[in-house]
Order: sequence, then structure tokens, then C-alpha cells
Amino acid sequence: MLKCTACGRGYSLRKPYQRCECGEPLELELFKSVPGIGRRVWERFSGFFPFDLKPELSLGEGDTPLTKAKKLSKELGVKLYLKNETTNPTWSFKDRGTYLGIHRALQLGFEKIGTVSTGNMAASVAAYGAYAGLETYILVSSTIAEEKLKALEVYGAKIIKVHGDYGELYYKSLEIGQKKGIYFINSDDPFRIEGYKSISFEIIEEITPDYVVIPTSSGGLFRGIVKGFLELKESGLIENLPRFVVVQAEGCSPICKAFNSGKDRIERFESPHTIAHAIENPYPPSGNAVLRRLRELDGLCVTVRDGEILEAQRALGREGLFVQPASATGVSAIRKLRERGVIKEGAKVVSILTGAGLKTLSHIEAPKVEECSLESLEECFRW
Repeated sequence: MLKCTACGRGYSLRKPYQRCECGEPLELELFKSVPGIGRRVWERFSGFFPFDLKPELSLGEGDTPLTKAKKLSKELGVKLYLKNETTNPTWSFKDRGTYLGIHRALQLGFEKIGTVSTGNMAASVAAYGAYAGLETYILVSSTIAEEKLKALEVYGAKIIKVHGDYGELYYKSLEIGQKKGIYFINSDDPFRIEGYKSISFEIIEEITPDYVVIPTSSGGLFRGIVKGFLELKESGLIENLPRFVVVQAEGCSPICKAFNSGKDRIERFESPHTIAHAIENPYPPSGNAVLRRLRELDGLCVTVRDGEILEAQRALGREGLFVQPASATGVSAIRKLRERGVIKEGAKVVSILTGAGLKTLSHIEAPKVEECSLESLEECFRW
């Protein structure tokens, strides 16, 4: 059964319910199970998912590396692990949720799917829709960068550039989907949340973290990771939950603004502006649900400035990882929490790297290049 994250009202799984009548997102009840044996996370933790998952719908998502950040661990005085979601098929964590969302659409008999996105989720839904042979619609903002549009072309989806309030487009898409028979696998669809919790299962197979740091936009990834850890605890597989940290860019931080000012509901963030476009959502549809979880579980909400984000992106590059700015926000947040004494020395911290740097090249400056003739090549090494 689906339940409202706010009022607790129940909804049948037989119909494509995605949000409660009260306006808040829905979520499946907690699963209790034990892990088994399997090559892939979907097999090892099959008892934690709402239906049998079909390998023929998969593009190879999940089972991403958890890498120890050697330089940053030493610098920050913690044991920092990087959950590298850039290795998914379309280079972001969105593929996990899309994989479950595709199952749900087919289970309900849909032949058309769609999403509202200007980046990672657009590519993910377009790719998985193509693989499953479904008619796919991608609704994007009128301000979308040309490089992001080009990344969608190869999948053959129908792309519609929408002029108007991007925050309202999420809700409008659900209305149109009901009328036109399109299942919109949007940012916090209940089954997308089910896909994201697989990140928690993979983390716990390797370490038991003290903190999990999550770049947050709509709130779907945060909800999924938290749900995964709650299910592990309910199943007796872990004794304690890690402390969850939401990270937002200072230039668009509606959840942190509400949380840190003691409010129970988010408000639209006016005039958003940040280099971390992947988390630039001025009115996140799961914002209130994230607020409730943060307060219930003694979580934290941290904002970081663009300059700090770019510095963290370069630091991750020195660890051998090229991530988009939104992914680097976690490292910036950890640095702040260490300086404030919130995260203690030696703590085990996992930062989620949500998407690859190749998706956002516009802000990257060309490197310093030494030019040299072949005859004088050896001299060029005397730097």
C-alpha cells in the first residue's frame, strides 16, 4: 500500500497514485527482509523491493563504487568515502529510480512515459524509455542549456520546451499524464524512491557510516536513502542510523532556509541562482517531507556557496573523480561541519556523488597548456 508522508492516508497500488489529496508525496510502507546472494544489488536485496525486477529492463545501473578519498580524508580529519553514482549508465543516480519507475509504468499497463527535468533525469528517462520501447516525453525548461539538449537527442524522445514557471511544471505534468495516458516518472515518484534506497544497501555492505551527506533538490534522493536505512534497521541488519545531512546551494536553498529557521513548511525560494544547476529547484515537491524526516531523525541541513562548490569540485578531481558541481556540494558541507566541530575527528562519512562532470562543462576553464616543438620536447619537461 502507498501512504501519504504527511497525513498517513492509504492508497491502492492498483492505480497510478503519486501524490496525496493533501498535496504531499506518497511512499510505500517499510519493507522487512534479509539479504541473499546475487551478483547485483537488485538480486541480493530482492526482498526489499515491491515486485520482481526484470533484468531485461536494466541498463546495468547500481553497484557503484564506494571509494575512500585518501587526500580529503587526511585533510578533513575524517574517514571520507565517496559513493560514485557517475558510473551509472547515463552518469547519474537517477538511473536507479528510473529502473523501478519503468517497472511500475509497465505494471500499470502504460505505453507512454515522461518526466520533467533539465538534466540528469531527462537523460535517464529518455534512455530507459528507448530501451523498453516506450513512447517517451521529456518536458524541459525554456532556459535549458544547449549542451543538455544535445545529450537527449540520441535517445529519440519527444522533447518539449516549456515557457513558464518551472516549479509548477511538475504538477502540470501529472495532470496531463492522467488525461493523455502518460506515466510521468518525476523526481519523487514513490517507485523512484524505491530505486534510490538501493544506494543505502550497497553502502552498508561495505561500511557502517556515522554520517551520510546528500546533495538535495526535489528531495527524492534523500527520501530514498533514508528509507533504505530505516528498512535495514527495521530488519535488524543495523543497530543505529547514520546522521543524515542535506546539502543545498546557498543560491537556492528552500529546504535549509525552512529547516534552519524552524519552519514546518518550505516556501518558494525567490530568484534562485547557483552554479549547481542539478539542485536548483526553488520549490521542491518533497521539501516538506524532507523537513519532517530531518527533524524526526535529528538531521542537518547545510548550505554552501558557489566558490566553495568549485573548490570542492577541484579537490575531487585530485582524487581522480570529475563530478558536476551539485555532486561536489557534499565535500563543501563536510568541511563546514568539521570547522564547526559538528563532525568529530575520525568519523566515517559517506558523500553521495550524484552525477558526472561531463554533463556540465560550460563553467570549466581551459587548462594551462605548454606548447613545444617535437625537436625541443625534452626542454618542455624542465618546469
